[in-house]
Amino acid sequence: MGPLTVYEIISANTNLVLAFIIGIGFGFVLENSGFSSSRKLAGMFYGYDTTVLKVFFTAAITAMVGTLIFALFGWLDLSVIYINPTYLWSAILGGAVMGAGFILGGFCPGTAFCALSIGKLDALAFIGGLFIGVFLFTEAYPVFEGIYKAEFMGAPFVYDALGMSRGVFAALLIIAAFGMFWLGEWSERKFPRDEY
Repeated sequence: MGPLTVYEIISANTNLVLAFIIGIGFGFVLENSGFSSSRKLAGMFYGYDTTVLKVFFTAAITAMVGTLIFALFGWLDLSVIYINPTYLWSAILGGAVMGAGFILGGFCPGTAFCALSIGKLDALAFIGGLFIGVFLFTEAYPVFEGIYKAEFMGAPFVYDALGMSRGVFAALLIIAAFGMFWLGEWSERKFPRDEY
């Protein structure tokens, strides 16, 4: 809960309780959106089901607009929000590995745990692979450390890199989201799949 704990509005223990409640809510939304189905998730890559794109774009623009409004009214200090630092090559390679795993297995880590919670065995195999991958990476970290830490970029913002204000970037991202929603609908009509 970042700023709420920084300014001691809530305690560290309350922060953990709220995180737990939000996590349960997130899992509930994932399950109700159908994200425990590996076929639905893989459908994003094959074009017959773009629910993933629609849900995550909606979440991103809702969070972005809410954050900007809270900052505008002084309810949120953006300077105390932690942003993961960017290591360019590890981001690219990690994204490629996760994307390949997503296509092959039909799950990302979050959706795999969501599917496991309702008893899906394919999710159990995927989570087992996840733990094996984490273990192997940890053990081989000295080998990968150079590439993992290559091209450190700090914590850049896309709008700064593009030389525009936060508001203009937000407006453009919302327009892009509507474009992606339209593209998703077109893709579902173009590549229909009746049963999955």
